[in-house]
Amino acid sequence: MFGKILIANRGEVACRIVRACEELGIMSAAVYSKADADAEHVRRADEAYPIGPSPVKDSYLNMESILQAAKDAGCDAIHPGYGFLSENADFARRCEVEGITFIGPSAEVIRLMGDKIRAKNTMKQAGVPIIPGTTAAVADVASAKHFAKNYGYPLMVKASAGGGGIGMEQVNNERELEKAMEGNKSRAKAYFGDDTLYIEKKIERAKHIEVQVVSDARGKIIHLGERECSIQRRHQKVIEESPSSFLDEKTRQKMGETAVRAAAYIGYENAGTLEFLVDEHQNFYFLEMNTRLQVEHPVTEEAVGVDIVQWQIRIAAGEALSISQSDVAPRSHAIEARIYAEDPVRFFPSPGTITHLSLPKAAHIRHECGVREGSVVTPFYDPLLAKIIAVGKNRKECISRLIQALRHYKIEGIKTNIPMIMQVLSHDVFISGQADITFVNNMLAECDNEKGRK
Repeated sequence: MFGKILIANRGEVACRIVRACEELGIMSAAVYSKADADAEHVRRADEAYPIGPSPVKDSYLNMESILQAAKDAGCDAIHPGYGFLSENADFARRCEVEGITFIGPSAEVIRLMGDKIRAKNTMKQAGVPIIPGTTAAVADVASAKHFAKNYGYPLMVKASAGGGGIGMEQVNNERELEKAMEGNKSRAKAYFGDDTLYIEKKIERAKHIEVQVVSDARGKIIHLGERECSIQRRHQKVIEESPSSFLDEKTRQKMGETAVRAAAYIGYENAGTLEFLVDEHQNFYFLEMNTRLQVEHPVTEEAVGVDIVQWQIRIAAGEALSISQSDVAPRSHAIEARIYAEDPVRFFPSPGTITHLSLPKAAHIRHECGVREGSVVTPFYDPLLAKIIAVGKNRKECISRLIQALRHYKIEGIKTNIPMIMQVLSHDVFISGQADITFVNNMLAECDNEKGRK
């Protein structure tokens, strides 16, 4: 087992990894930018090392600074968390060259699945259903129009190197297609350094459902069930749960088997997630693979009783996976809500100082929190502050417990999205389990229309 792990991240996920290290008896070393010198993850880790100025490119994306910190700390492994360098194949390769274990899959697999076009074609070869669309880069508007003529609208224009909803846009006619091709190309270049675009047919009334896989170096692969992630705003997940109330048992089993087959085909090692869109008839289509820990991993941990972060570390250290597929079964229902520092009406980031923080406590409530009272929320980073996870014997109990807990969630000094989360949890469509990926945007549009009529 590793003696010390450097955590190349910040906020709530860094705190989560610190806890896993403590439970495994491993020393943890945090890194921090100038803005994060007094951050919660810095306080919780055994050691902490500065890596540069506040801007992301000068700190948490600075490979040289992070690798130097790992050397200075005497770390034998680096856990990248999610975001930042977690899906950067060059960073994974650099870790290998420097003799430091990267806690995640190989650089080759990260690179393969990070290119959405290559990933899609690879999954097709593996026998995984894919969304009808282009299998190569769409070079220009003329090519895009040719595809649209054959498949019809609506379509999705996507960046091949994209992620987090950036470089993704729905188009409903030729004029929107022209605009999206130009806009997404420039956005993809700015965010990812790659302006390659592709086009897919829009799956109407789609559910976003993903399957967690875990595999060791000996080729043993299992899945840990699915997570329902359809509650999204602008392609960003807000509420996730496990298991999905939408899937029937036949589809659930087939999706799990498909995810395992896909992971085996590419020689995947460590924890990863296959994301799918599922239509109203329970046909599912490959969307992408995240070759890292997911923000929403706690709902799977609570639903099936497996610590994913600990297994990431154990597998990277060479341990064999001791869990078999027959050991995995839902023992409860879990729902997670992401708490963002943002205006709940305009959805702009809400930086500032947290003047009061009080988290509800109960046996069935779990918190993943990266801030404390007095923490300064800066404009430099993603506004995700914390996650709250409710656990219950069924979905109805879980929703009730989460609503009750959020009523007692006190955070002052900044604005958060808690009012919007409460609105979703209380909505009949969500409670029925029928909400698709358009639900939140439609709900907010309805609210705006009601306000306009008043």
